[in-house]
Amino acid sequence: MVDSGSRLRKLIPRLLIITVVIVVLTAFYLAGGTRWLNLKQLLEQLDTLRFLVHRHYIAALFTAAAAYTLMAALSIPGGTVMSLLIGFLFGRWVGGAVIVVSATLGAGSIFLMVRYLIGDAVRRRLERKPQAARLLHGFEHDAFNYLLFVRLVPLFPFWLVNLVSAFTAMRMRQFIFGTFIGIMPACFIYANVGEQLGNIQSVHGLISPGLIAAMVLLGFLALLPVGARWWRTTHPDEV
Repeated sequence: MVDSGSRLRKLIPRLLIITVVIVVLTAFYLAGGTRWLNLKQLLEQLDTLRFLVHRHYIAALFTAAAAYTLMAALSIPGGTVMSLLIGFLFGRWVGGAVIVVSATLGAGSIFLMVRYLIGDAVRRRLERKPQAARLLHGFEHDAFNYLLFVRLVPLFPFWLVNLVSAFTAMRMRQFIFGTFIGIMPACFIYANVGEQLGNIQSVHGLISPGLIAAMVLLGFLALLPVGARWWRTTHPDEV
């Protein structure tokens, strides 16, 4: 009976969190929240939004930050459009800072939530599979550099990195710091592009191939310490 009651006390908070997430997501979609994340619809409201920001700058700033944090925490698609909008409304520097901080807070929230809800259970299952176990071990051995790599390279979905990281034994401060540093270049790039949002007709082609290549290069540079450590380990006589 005691054991059953203990399990129930552990289960109730998890059920409450899941319920809140489902309710918020359902309300968002039923209220038509996705239309605000559509670039075409957004372009039609730019003048109105800019007027509201001019009249209520601080309130608008905190509202934008809270909305972006919530989107990141619940993995709601539309981060690119939201980043452009924030860049348009608040400029490249203030807007970029808002995006970086909000995205980091949102990522940290889902990291903790997933780890608390299912992290241990999923990790135990992965550790039973040799390939997955090696991947987890490799990621955790150089957690910061691996995380920095996948954040810098714009080929890995933001939400996916949040989920996978929660299944590892990575420390929270490593995740937060790696995320903050890793997403900074892309966040300021989108905020900079967002300043010209009135002249943009499509999200396609916003980021040039050269820019993507530069960010991929930054990602591989983040892996240099990992490669150097591997070389010293496998070739001790040559160091």
